[in-house]
Amino acid sequence: MAEKKLLPLLLLDNSSVMTVLNEGEFKCYNLSFEEAKHILEVYDESDVLRCFTNPDIEQVIYEQLGVKKNNFEYKKIRNMRPGQDAVVFKLYITPSETQPIIQADDGVEAKKIQNVYVYCQYLTRLS
Repeated sequence: MAEKKLLPLLLLDNSSVMTVLNEGEFKCYNLSFEEAKHILEVYDESDVLRCFTNPDIEQVIYEQLGVKKNNFEYKKIRNMRPGQDAVVFKLYITPSETQPIIQADDGVEAKKIQNVYVYCQYLTRLS
């Protein structure tokens, strides 16, 4: 069991990261998926706050990173506190250079229109 943290780890996405950067000095590092998974596994479920509602990000956490399914409490955060950390999941969407058409299970045609990528960052409020 992880040591009880004084400040919860925040899980942020593209939108919620902008709301926590209101004041203070921050340091941001890019993370590999393995590093993001390790950070999430160090914290107890009760020491993590999910600050987004995007189900696509949750899919990344559980399916792509391979993190055990948790029910992280949702809370809208306006400011990070000094010494508080966050893992940020950033979606990066580009137009598709090819637009193949596929047949869906029910026979309807579907066309690829964009590529969706995700990357992770570690954010710390210094002061």
